[in-house]
Order: sequence, then structure tokens, then C-alpha cells
Amino acid sequence: MRDSAAANPTPAGRGEMRLLIVEDDREAAEYLRKALHEAGHMAELARDGEEGLALAQGGDFDVLVVDRMLPKRDGLSVISELRARGDKTPVLILSALGQVDDRVTGLRAGGDDYLAKPYAFSELLARIEALTRRTTQQSGDTVYRVGDLELDRLSHRVTRGGKDIPLQPREFRLLEYLMRHAGQVVTRTMLLENVWDYHFDPQTNVIDVHVSRLRAKVDKGFDCALLHTVRGAGYMIRDGAR
Repeated sequence: MRDSAAANPTPAGRGEMRLLIVEDDREAAEYLRKALHEAGHMAELARDGEEGLALAQGGDFDVLVVDRMLPKRDGLSVISELRARGDKTPVLILSALGQVDDRVTGLRAGGDDYLAKPYAFSELLARIEALTRRTTQQSGDTVYRVGDLELDRLSHRVTRGGKDIPLQPREFRLLEYLMRHAGQVVTRTMLLENVWDYHFDPQTNVIDVHVSRLRAKVDKGFDCALLHTVRGAGYMIRDGAR
């Protein structure tokens, strides 16, 4: 049965999220990805359980949206395997099976929430936002710090030395990803996949432009540069005082 979704999705209550949708119904999956994009988020698609498991393990997602009935490997098996490997990414299960016993089975398999089909997109989005709020509150990783630079994921605020630094949504996502991997080299491919949701080289200088803009906002006027280009490798953000 095809999922029902609201025609006009409501904006998310937090910053841009990156989601993985594991759904074999191509039309429903594309519709959901488009709706999430219109709500200000990025979504990657997997068509079967094996592909979903591989992408979930290799990706950096805020939430996984997993259909229960999938080819090659069912959704509950995917979730159970992720949990067995220590992956704590929040999972919202979608299923046409909506009885109490079905929901209990899904939650016991490692799902964090369960939504029966057909569903309204507004409810799905609200549940996703609730999962991310719960996760950040539990993990404590709501604030990233590198030197005197601070990024707050909940308030969507960035400061350096106590001074507010206004960023565009894409710049915020870029900085968040760099700070999450502080002290590590972040390649162009990693940025394309995790910040722009590209899985091919667009043959443009989009990364260079955004990094340049971000560097001007984060480092200009400060004695110590935090954002560095690693020639031939990528970029790194690190505390220059070390």
C-alpha cells in the first residue's frame, strides 16, 4: 500500500539532518526523500536490506527510516545487526503491520519508534525530530568545541571567543561535520557524501567556495587559525594552540 504524506511538510525544529531511507517501494521512497528535502534535510535511499545495512554502517546519519518488509534482508534483521555491532543511530520503523504485537516486535528488535502505514508526513517528521532530540540529550554531544570555537547543535548557534558567528545552513552543516571529526583529515569525498549528499564528483568548486567562506567567518580577525587545508588530502579543523 502506498504511503500517504502531507502535501506541505512543516519545517524541522532543529538543524539540517541527514537520514537514510531503507524502502523498496521506489515511488514511496522518492516521494519521502523529496518531502524531507523540502523540509530542509538530506536523505539517502537504499532499495533493499543488504544495501541499507551497508550504507548504515558506512554512513554518518542522524536517523534511519527502515521499512519492515524488504527484499534480500528484512528490516528487523538489519536493525538487529546494527545494534549487535554497537550502532546506536535512532531508527524509525515503517510498516503496514500495525498491530500491537507487531509494534512490540519491532521495538524489541532495536527500533526506537514505529509508524504504521499509511502515515502523514507531518507525523513522520515530528517523530524523526523527537528521536534526534532524545539522542542528543542522552549522548551529551549537543555542543562541539575546538579551541575557543563552539557549536551548539540544539540552538544552532556558533561562537568563537564568545562572539556570535552567523552561518548559512550549509555552512553550519559543514562546520558541524568538521568539528565532529576535529583533528582528523576530512577528504573531499567525505564532504561531498556527508554534507552535500553527493555520491559522485560534480566537477565543481562547491567545496572550495564553502570552505573559503567558512574560513573567513571562523578564522578572520583571530590570532590562531583553526580551519586548515591539508594539501592533496582535504581539510582539518584543530586547536592551533596544541
